[in-house]
Amino acid sequence: MTVYAVKECFLTLQGEGGQTGRAAVFLRFAGCNLWTGLERDRASAACNFCDTDFVGTDGQGGGKFASAAGLADHVAARWTQSGGRPLVVCTGGEPLLQLDPLLIDALHARGFEIAVETNGTIAAPAGIDWMCVSPKGSQSLAQTSGQELKLVFPQPDAPPEKFQTLDFDWFFLQPMDGPDREANTRRAIDYCLANPRWRLSLQTHKMLGIP
Repeated sequence: MTVYAVKECFLTLQGEGGQTGRAAVFLRFAGCNLWTGLERDRASAACNFCDTDFVGTDGQGGGKFASAAGLADHVAARWTQSGGRPLVVCTGGEPLLQLDPLLIDALHARGFEIAVETNGTIAAPAGIDWMCVSPKGSQSLAQTSGQELKLVFPQPDAPPEKFQTLDFDWFFLQPMDGPDREANTRRAIDYCLANPRWRLSLQTHKMLGIP
């Protein structure tokens, strides 16, 4: 029996990328294949700049769910809007460790458009409506197509030129957060000005103080 482990599930506005500003239920799965999420392991992790807590199931709206239908009902209960197609953003951690055809079908049955934010190291199942791939370092991509490629910038092992011929509709540079955020933002702006295939993505949810 599949048990889905969810760190948190909440209604907010999408803060970054091609759907910035859109109301969405964020479904954050626990666990990742590139880092344990524990600070003691950060230095040796394949992705050591993650700014998200995805450990455990104790977040807002988190828990363990024994069925796809039960989790889809949990997501639907957080959508209180009228008008427009409901959106669920499946994120993590790494959502493709858990998102499966049963859950995709259950979310679609409740009227949701399904977006995924993935590191791209796992090939996605069919049926996802909006695919956002965010490459991490030197990790090989198994998912090389989708709606948007959103590259945290700069990464020495992941220059933008490595990805710009892949099959995505949109290419975004997102300045790496942390102590060098302002310098990283300036570098991203300069890169986008010189390479207009790329667009700037900012983490507007952090600016607004929303989850």
